[in-house]
Amino acid sequence: MKIISYREKDFKDKLNKLFYRKAFSDDIAKETLPIIEDVKNRGDIAISEYIFKFDKASIEPGNFLLTEEEINEAEKKVSESKKNAILTAIENVTDFALRQKPKNWKYSPRTGVELGEKFSPFSRIGAYIPGGTAPLVSTSIHTMAIAKAAGVKNIIGTTPPDKEGKINPELIYAMKQSGAVEIYKMGGVYAIAALAYGTQSIRKVEKIVGPGNAYVTAAKKFVYGEVAIDMIAGPSEVMIIADISNNPDFVAADLLSQAEHGSGHEQAVLISTSHALIERVKDSLEKQMKKLNRAAALKKVTSESLVLIETESVEQSIEIANSYAPEHLEIMCKDNEKVSDNITAAGAIFLGEYTPESVGDFVAGPSHVLPTGGSARYFSGITIETFLRRSSLIKYSKQALEREIPFIERFADMEGLDAHGNSALIRFGDYIGF
Repeated sequence: MKIISYREKDFKDKLNKLFYRKAFSDDIAKETLPIIEDVKNRGDIAISEYIFKFDKASIEPGNFLLTEEEINEAEKKVSESKKNAILTAIENVTDFALRQKPKNWKYSPRTGVELGEKFSPFSRIGAYIPGGTAPLVSTSIHTMAIAKAAGVKNIIGTTPPDKEGKINPELIYAMKQSGAVEIYKMGGVYAIAALAYGTQSIRKVEKIVGPGNAYVTAAKKFVYGEVAIDMIAGPSEVMIIADISNNPDFVAADLLSQAEHGSGHEQAVLISTSHALIERVKDSLEKQMKKLNRAAALKKVTSESLVLIETESVEQSIEIANSYAPEHLEIMCKDNEKVSDNITAAGAIFLGEYTPESVGDFVAGPSHVLPTGGSARYFSGITIETFLRRSSLIKYSKQALEREIPFIERFADMEGLDAHGNSALIRFGDYIGF
């Protein structure tokens, strides 16, 4: 792990290196494009070959869709306690989503004019659910359940199979309960390409959502325009602003919670004005790592991407947090509300020492699919509006149009678009050019 102090001469240089992080490398981009093109051109045959190459499973072309029998068998394998956890999370996420749902509206700003907006759900969306080092059961809820709340009729799930061509039973159950009408056994770049372009057995979607590794992220960027996407997101990250009043074991545990994801590129950052707290957190990190299961993943991240920053003031801590724009920001200070009021860029903010980031990952309510890599400066996490189209509504009476024709004429003249002007004038017996 790295310790950075405001007392160091190169403090700002070290911070700038921390702030700059890419979602994927140029090498990954080069590897991704040929796969996308291959799936686009060869469809199911290419998908089958890539499943064997990357996931070591043999699935014949066109047999990627999970059958009802497989779904029913999976449900039988899920314990009642796990079902209850899944259903509770779905209920919480759905409740939060529905409270966000915008309503159609109209108003009359001028006599004879009605303006407004209407919101319509997408018809068919694809949710990518990672399943490599860990089957992200919760991600199916934090994407599909929100799409269902928005009114999307065709919710398509895709996740990589294991070597036997199977999917984790809990994940299948969560996907089905969250609203999936089709579940495909495919992952990585080839799954994104199949969703974007369609194949002989898979109908293309209108929007792709959900997190993934650097290859999935690159693929989503390359198919953007062919379909809509939620965001460009890189490896997971957590930043914690904490003061001496907090339990160092809590802080250490929360830093490790993101480090265990497994790609090795995750980041965990602590900011504190207290050197004593930083030292205690450092000691606690080393003790806790020895007792956790995913030791290899934790060791890689903590040695390369875990940073403990000592700052001169709370104001400096806030400035660093806003520049970093973290996916997850925990504020564990006495005045956590006051600090939060000054945060301008973060995917999700967790307040107080009894709000670990894991509640947001699983059961709190807001989606855990959030912007990473500093993209919280210009992206937001998934909400119900992610799955809605917004349409403007405009209605003029004859009298209202006649009243505003002079302005239409002037704009048509300024822009050299006489057909625009004519489309209004012709309604009152005036003609241009004939």
